[in-house]
Amino acid sequence: MAPTTPGCPMTKDAATSECRSSDSFCVNVSGNYRSGYVCRCSQGYEGNPYLARGCQDIDECALPDMFMCIGVCTNTIGSYMCRCPRGSRGIPNIKDGCVKSFLGLGVGIGIGTGAGLLLMVLGAIFVIRKLKHRRANLLKHRFFSQNRGHLLQQLVSQKADIAERMIIPLVELEKATNNFDKAREIGGGGHGLVYKGIMSDLHVVAIKKSKVTIRREIDEFINEVAILSQINHRNVVKLFGCCLETEVPLLVYEFISNGTLYHHLHVEEPKASLPWVDRLRIATETARALAYLHLAVAFPIVHRDIKSQNILLDGALIAKVSDFGASRCIPVDQTGDETAIQGTFGYLDPMYFYSGQLTEKSDVYSFGVLLMELLTRKNSCSYRSAEEKSLVACFTALFAEGEVVSMLDPQVMLEGGKKVEEVAMLAAACVRMEGAQRPTMRQVEMTLESIRVPHESIVMSDMDAPSYAVIKGMGTKEEASRQYSLEEEYLLSSRYPR
Repeated sequence: MAPTTPGCPMTKDAATSECRSSDSFCVNVSGNYRSGYVCRCSQGYEGNPYLARGCQDIDECALPDMFMCIGVCTNTIGSYMCRCPRGSRGIPNIKDGCVKSFLGLGVGIGIGTGAGLLLMVLGAIFVIRKLKHRRANLLKHRFFSQNRGHLLQQLVSQKADIAERMIIPLVELEKATNNFDKAREIGGGGHGLVYKGIMSDLHVVAIKKSKVTIRREIDEFINEVAILSQINHRNVVKLFGCCLETEVPLLVYEFISNGTLYHHLHVEEPKASLPWVDRLRIATETARALAYLHLAVAFPIVHRDIKSQNILLDGALIAKVSDFGASRCIPVDQTGDETAIQGTFGYLDPMYFYSGQLTEKSDVYSFGVLLMELLTRKNSCSYRSAEEKSLVACFTALFAEGEVVSMLDPQVMLEGGKKVEEVAMLAAACVRMEGAQRPTMRQVEMTLESIRVPHESIVMSDMDAPSYAVIKGMGTKEEASRQYSLEEEYLLSSRYPR
C-alpha cells in the first residue's frame, strides 16, 4: 500500500471507509465544505479500493486505444511491456516507430559463411595431410627397396630375434630424437651427424645420419650390417639396427656416454691427461677388438678408419671401437680386391692409398699411428715437426736413431718406465711400409698383453711367437727416411688429386 498522507487512517480497521485493497492508496481531501480522505486503486489497477480484493490488474494490451503499442505487447502485473516485432527495431509506442532490421540477417549470413569457410579449410588441411602421409609412405617404401631392405630381411630372417630388432621404422627414430631435433646432436663430421635418442624400450642410443652421397656398394653395406648385427664383443660398439626408409640408411648404435679417446688424451694444460696404465689398457682393448674383427667372424672386417676420435670410452674408461661407416667385409678368397679409398689423413696406410688393395694390415698401420699418438700426445692429423715431418715420419726417424724419447709425452716417460720403449718398438713395427712386414692384429694384441703383465705369466702359442721377431726386425734410418718421402708424396697427392 502507498504511504498514507496526513489525515488518512493509520490502521485499516479504524473505520469502515478505510482502504482495504492491497493495491490501493489513501488520499486526503479538503475543501468544498468537507475534509477527510478517499481511497483509490494504484496505477495499473482498477476497481473498489474499499474491498479487500477490490482493485484488479488492468490488461493494457487489451486496450490499444488507451495504451499505444504498435509492436508486441506483453501484460505484466500493474503494467505492460511493448517491443518491436522480431527483425525490426525502433520505438514501439508510436505509429511507424518500428523499422525492419537487417542486422540479424547479416549475423546469420556471416555465421553461416564463416562456418562454411572453416569446414572448407579443415577439409583442405585433412586432404593435404592425407596426401603428405601417403607420399611419405610411398617414399619410405621406395627408399626401403632402393636400400635393399628385402635383402637384409632375407639375411637376418634365419634368426627371428635379430630380424625383429635389426630393421627399425623411421617413425620410431623420429620419436626417439624428437624429429631429429638439433638439440639432440652429439657429434658430426665429414660423414654425417650423430644424434642421441631414447627408444620406446628406454634404451639410450646413438643414431648416425649420413650425408647424402653417391650410392655405391649398397649390397656390400647390407651384408656388412647383417654381419655387424651379430657381433657381440665387449670392446666393439653394439649395432642395434638400421633404418632403410630414408635416402641414406640410418645406423643405430649403443650410446657411449664418456666421449672419445681423443678428447680424454688431448686435454689442455695444466689438466693431467690419461694415466699411462689407462693408455696401455685402452690400446690393448682396441687391439683385441680389431683382432676379433679380423679373425673371429665369418668374413674379415677391415675397419679402415681407426683413430682416436673413433675409440669411445664408457664410464669406466673401457674402450669401444666405433664408426663402422667406412668398414668393409673381405671374403677370404678375395683379400686384396680394390676398394674406394677411405680413411683419415695421418692414419691412412700409404700403400693402401697407392694400390687400392685393402687388407687387414691397413688397420694395423692405423693402429700403429694410434700407438704413437698415445705415446706422444700429438695429433697425427695436424702434427708437423721443425723439419716439416709428419708424426709417423718423425717418430720412425727418431726411433731408428735411438732418440725417440725426445718426442714422447713427459707423463708417459714418468709413469711408463721400460714398457714405453717396448710399445714404441711395436708402434714402429706396425707402420712399416710393406704390409707383409707388419704384425697381425692378433700378434699386436698378444704383444700388448705381454707388456701389460709380467712376461713369465704369458704362455705364447706357436702362432703368436713370431710377434717379437717382427718387432725386433725393425728397419734402419734409411727405411724411416723412405717412410717420410712416401708420406710427403701422399700428402701432395691428397692436395692435388690424381
